[in-house]
Amino acid sequence: MSIYVDIEKTLGDFHLKMAFEAGNETLALLGASGSGKSMTLKCIAGIEKPDRGRIVVDDVVLFDSEKHINLPPQQRHTGLLFQNYALFPNMTVLQNIRAGANREPDRKKREAMVAAIMDSFGLTPLAHHLPSQLSGGQQQRTALARILVSNPNILLLDEPFSALDNHLRFRLEQEVRQLIGRFGKTVVLVSHDRDEVFRLADSIAVVSDGSIDAVGSKSEVFHNPQTRMGAMLTGCKNISAVEVLDETHIRATDWCLTLEVPGVPAGIQAVGIRMHDIRPGSGQNTFRCRVVGEIENPFSYTVMLQASPAAAPIGWEMSKELWQTLRGEEVEVCLPPEALLLLKDKNSEVMK
Repeated sequence: MSIYVDIEKTLGDFHLKMAFEAGNETLALLGASGSGKSMTLKCIAGIEKPDRGRIVVDDVVLFDSEKHINLPPQQRHTGLLFQNYALFPNMTVLQNIRAGANREPDRKKREAMVAAIMDSFGLTPLAHHLPSQLSGGQQQRTALARILVSNPNILLLDEPFSALDNHLRFRLEQEVRQLIGRFGKTVVLVSHDRDEVFRLADSIAVVSDGSIDAVGSKSEVFHNPQTRMGAMLTGCKNISAVEVLDETHIRATDWCLTLEVPGVPAGIQAVGIRMHDIRPGSGQNTFRCRVVGEIENPFSYTVMLQASPAAAPIGWEMSKELWQTLRGEEVEVCLPPEALLLLKDKNSEVMK
């Protein structure tokens, strides 16, 4: 199973220009609200029409602007789970799932398919409930069952947990992960939650302002997000503009620090370090910093450090036990060269 997307669409001042491909895997489109993630899924599903480009799923051309191909949604065999699940409010659970099975002309086969998937999703006891009588998790399972009973060629998940309370998210995420494993085909997941993406996806494409900043395996993207937005979306909270000094040294102008780095890539515009990658004590890039803030988290401390009065603070997260041993007005810290993220503002060369 595979998907190929290379499309453009202009909506007012916003320009969507997405190009990616994926095989038999889960690809996550990770981006902030308004970056074009959901619009991309709608273009794949046929709800929106791109201005130009091409969309191919398993060698079937869904859209080709040059060849004037634009299959209607019902002929694309895509399964799109909307953020709000889009259940028919006046239909029961059973009726909603039957609506997903309407491609099967044989009534007995259709009913057997519906019964089997309701049983596998634990929905049989809720067969005659309306969507308004269901919990958020039950609504999600009903929507997924309605999609999967139609045996789609590709599964598109648009912020699948955004409508759920926090206490439900983790449990239902595990259910969706098992579902993805059983589905066994290409899945495109849209999310702004880096932890959710890391747990569910095989590959990640970082989306910013309508295009892809970085793409790769999830370990590659988290280890080297490549761009300022990629670093922010993968959870890096310490980012400074830079001035290049030589081949192995940069000046982090916001932090007022001169840093040694393994090498300076062309086009570098910023440097970042994740809060948990800062180390106590001596080593390369060691600095004595003043403690200007202390934030207690449930299981850790975030300590705000300042290298000089004019510098922007740097956040350092550590265990409560470690901070108990280090607590003071000043601390010595190390920013290891291998932990520094060397970033561009925009990666114009990305193409998967």
